[in-house]
Amino acid sequence: MSTVSVAGSTDRIGELLVRDGLITPEQLARALDDARVNRTRVGYALVKLGYVDEDQLTRALARQHRVPAVDLNRVVIDPKIIKLVPAELAQKRLVLPLRRVGRVLTVAMANPTDPGAIDDLKFITRHEIEPVIAGEYTLRKFLDKYYEAADTGLSDILDEIASDDDVELLEEKDEEVSLAALQAQVDEAPIVKLVHGILTDAVLRGASDIHIEPYEKELRVRYRIDGALQEITRPPLKMKAALTSRVKIMAQLNIAERRLPQDGRIKMKIKNRVVDFRVSTLPVIFGEKIVLRILDRGNLSLDLEKFGMEPKAQQDFMNAIMSPYGMVLVTGPTGSGKTTTLYSALSKVNTKEVNIMTAEDPVEYNIHGINQVQVRNEIGMTFAAALKAFLRQDPNIIMVGEIRDIETGSIAIKAALTGHLVLSTLHTNDAPSTITRLLDMGLEPFNVAAALNCVAAQRLVRRICENCREEVTYSQEELEAAGITADPRTLKFYRGRGCEHCGGSGYKGRAGLYEIMAMTPELRRMIMHGHSADELREQGLRQGMLTLRMDGMLKVSRGITTLEEVIKETAA
Repeated sequence: MSTVSVAGSTDRIGELLVRDGLITPEQLARALDDARVNRTRVGYALVKLGYVDEDQLTRALARQHRVPAVDLNRVVIDPKIIKLVPAELAQKRLVLPLRRVGRVLTVAMANPTDPGAIDDLKFITRHEIEPVIAGEYTLRKFLDKYYEAADTGLSDILDEIASDDDVELLEEKDEEVSLAALQAQVDEAPIVKLVHGILTDAVLRGASDIHIEPYEKELRVRYRIDGALQEITRPPLKMKAALTSRVKIMAQLNIAERRLPQDGRIKMKIKNRVVDFRVSTLPVIFGEKIVLRILDRGNLSLDLEKFGMEPKAQQDFMNAIMSPYGMVLVTGPTGSGKTTTLYSALSKVNTKEVNIMTAEDPVEYNIHGINQVQVRNEIGMTFAAALKAFLRQDPNIIMVGEIRDIETGSIAIKAALTGHLVLSTLHTNDAPSTITRLLDMGLEPFNVAAALNCVAAQRLVRRICENCREEVTYSQEELEAAGITADPRTLKFYRGRGCEHCGGSGYKGRAGLYEIMAMTPELRRMIMHGHSADELREQGLRQGMLTLRMDGMLKVSRGITTLEEVIKETAA
């Protein structure tokens, strides 16, 4: 339901209808009470209570607002037009796109004088908006009709898997639970089909995560695609308990425990691809939120040559990982692709002649030929404990998921100084600050200087959709605000217009930005003498290092990503 106030113009339309003799003052009073209780407009209440015909109401509203009225029952809307306005915005603002002529989009609105709705529509659709008025009662019905039909492909996916030939759950175990009624419900065909449909749809769209979120009056499903969350569907609220429990059973979790977070895994075969889902449940005030991280080997690219590193950066990184000993660190925030970079480095050195051991939390992908250990802090199997054990296992190459403390860092550096290649990650903003972070942990400068081969900082930005890429221009003021002082006429910028191929976002896929700082004798000397991150950065730039922002601007000039993406993800 909309939460628009019933004050203002809604009161005036009621008075207008009373003056025209279409309703009585008593009927208006009852409709106003109903509108306040249900937080709707008074016109909607009048139609719902049967006091006025919606055609009469729409004509009166059209006269009042001086905009054309439309009869939605006589309009056939192209599904492509529906996709221009996201379901969440359409339902929240009570707007329905009808047709597009050039850059003008005609939109049916319950309140055509709502400037906030028109501004939102302009921003989302990048069109000029021509509002027309429609009765709210009918408008809500058509919103449900069109946005359920265009529920971003989920119904199509459900149709595709009408038989279970394409989807197979692997490693499911029967679990005895006391909630017999719920157990029966989660095994029913509609719930099984809905969950299989959501998981299949997410994998086929290339999503990295699925969010299932319960609220007071609705249940929402969102996917993270190319780093951005998109609302996909709103299953009926009555399915909340069964849907949550079905996912928990598939992940071998306790469906009777709803007060504590739980973690599990689901392994499925989808369209002849084996896909792992890492499942996390979290109690929230209206149920349990579930997030599934999709680990799809089919989408995992381990070819470093295709990562988009600049030639010198790639050469420096390759030299570091091909070294027989030393430490290579990859840094960046969560979700920046650090694990993929490390797996790619391991795949380069994974031969029959070397013993590779990894300690991970969690193990995201199983890689043949590599001994992978799952860290379990609750039983004392920490990164440090795993590293100590590794050194007694005759390793050549060690990967530790993250250096979190001085104990782990000390063991990793000791391993790097005693003839092992060590790869790991840190959460820092850029390459030079990684070194100061190690020193802040309490590691000795001479050990860090001697052990470190290379530090790679990285970010992920969205790629411009190649199907709808077009050149755009920015004003001098906009460029200066972004820290660009060059003449705008000498620069080329690109943006995705938005098309079916990219779901109207203008982006398809992601690209990496890389800052590779390879150790040189001068940098090692500066580390030993305690130079600051800024001084280390200046030396790195003198020896040819590109910062994240510099690498990003190169990719902007080549039409790979947009200026907005680079500004958002990097610092000047």
